Amino acid sequence: MRIRLNLATSPLENDRRFNFGAGILVLVGVLALLGLTWRAYSVRRIDEARRLELAKVEREVAQLTRQRSELEAYFDDPKVLEIRDRSAFFNSLIQERSFPWTRIFMDFENILPEGVRIVNIAPRLVKGHVELHLLVGAMTDEARLKFLRALEGSRSFSHVAVMSESRPQRQGDTDHVYLELIAWYAAG
Repeated sequence: MRIRLNLATSPLENDRRFNFGAGILVLVGVLALLGLTWRAYSVRRIDEARRLELAKVEREVAQLTRQRSELEAYFDDPKVLEIRDRSAFFNSLIQERSFPWTRIFMDFENILPEGVRIVNIAPRLVKGHVELHLLVGAMTDEARLKFLRALEGSRSFSHVAVMSESRPQRQGDTDHVYLELIAWYAAG
């Protein structure tokens, strides 16, 4: 049998439980520190990837802005403006040539009363619709009124506006009244 004798001035204390608990707390702390370190590292990697992607997008935006300013400078060049104006003129000529002249004359034939004649007609494409500038000669005021009523009542013409009315000063002219008017034409 063994007898334990304590010859110390203070009794021996058992710190095993405390040391075990402290060791577990240190282990949990070290694991938490490792987890947070890993999280910080992965967040930093993701942030760096986003920064690189943002820098790439900013470079592309800067390049596109530079290209846009170069194109604006090119299209503001007087030579290019002249070419653009010339092409617009040629396009208007092509549109004028493709204007349905036969159809418009057939529409006028249906509404034109006796004693009225069309002296001048000038079509223009304005904001997606055909605008006709007409100079019409009438032998009498009654014929002029019949023409205006027929024009306003027609399905092919709308937005009729009389710009001016004049009476010729020359003798021997068959037309006693000239009307200058604008009307929209809807070929249909």
